[in-house]
Amino acid sequence: MAIPRLRAYQGPAILSYGFRPFFFLAALFAGTSMLFWLPQYYGVLTLPTLFAPVDWHLHEILFGYLAAVLAGFLFTAVPNWTGRMPIQGNPLLFLVLLWIAGRLAVTFSVPLGWIVTMILDLAFLTAIVFVIAKEVISGQNWRNLKVLLPLVLFWIADIVFHLEVHFSGISDLSRRLGMATAIILIMLIGGRIIPSFTRNSLVRKSQGRLPIPFGKFDIFSILVSILALAGWVVVQEARWLGFFLLAAGILQFARLARWAGDRTSGDFLVAILHVSYFFVPAGLILLGLSNFIPEDVPAVAGTHALGAGAIGSMTLSVMIRATLGHTGQALKAGFGAKLILSSIWIAALARIVAALFPGQMASFLELASFAWTFAFLGFVIFFGGLLFAPRAG
Repeated sequence: MAIPRLRAYQGPAILSYGFRPFFFLAALFAGTSMLFWLPQYYGVLTLPTLFAPVDWHLHEILFGYLAAVLAGFLFTAVPNWTGRMPIQGNPLLFLVLLWIAGRLAVTFSVPLGWIVTMILDLAFLTAIVFVIAKEVISGQNWRNLKVLLPLVLFWIADIVFHLEVHFSGISDLSRRLGMATAIILIMLIGGRIIPSFTRNSLVRKSQGRLPIPFGKFDIFSILVSILALAGWVVVQEARWLGFFLLAAGILQFARLARWAGDRTSGDFLVAILHVSYFFVPAGLILLGLSNFIPEDVPAVAGTHALGAGAIGSMTLSVMIRATLGHTGQALKAGFGAKLILSSIWIAALARIVAALFPGQMASFLELASFAWTFAFLGFVIFFGGLLFAPRAG
């Protein structure tokens, strides 16, 4: 007998499935927070936060925005993995309120103090780790336990971030650990969904080359990349690390090439996943080059390829596809989806160029900020209504 997908639920549609509130809030927050970030960067705005402007920006993109997207994705994917019922209604609302409390606490941390801020901020990620662990274990879905390790590392990175900000005045190791963990999650989850969606799309259309199934090469490329990222987190700069990062980037490029992305031009919602993943090897290679020619390729170019590029575009691509699919819409990219994804790619490329050409930084930084805001608020405008409405059909 087929397992029912939902419990009987009569509440607001926004709380009927995890992706709905968290994708909406993540996009709204990512777009609006950028409006506060650039004035802080220029020194014309001061927020009542204990975090330095760059730390506030980094923390809220990683542990604010990305944490919400991960929650939305996992609360939707895990029921499919385990066959268990998804979280709905008041329990989901409680988690949403925890996330909102964390965002308010970090932004208004001066009156709260660092300990209260850390507790409120960590409450959400702690709950996510607990809920996902409970669901995977209760569903005896042992093959997906591997998702828990990067989640726990992400949680640890958030703890260290708060400790570094308080005791050192600025984050260091924690920002790289948070970024590295996010990229590991993209390699794991992206390496699962991109070949799968690509295969499904190509099989429906015609015969021909299909994505190569997950195998030893994927395991090897992921392990090398994890080791390279671990070295970057701890050491940051060293010639041997440069070679490691370059090797990891080349392997990830080769991995991406095995997924038959060149055959997806007719399916925009699949093609965008390949383009988004492209920023993973690009970021690794830029980080590797920064260890050899830092005056020409600063490390910040690589971190923004991974951050604005891989994290920004991959999450937005998944949010668009999941929203369409899980609200009963046709999996076709309309004008809104194409405009949104074009904007996030412009934002990522502009931010990388701003790092590579310091003399033109202000212009490209403003372009990146505008395009980023446009992309995420565009998601709210074009897809927000679907998240609040009952599933079609």
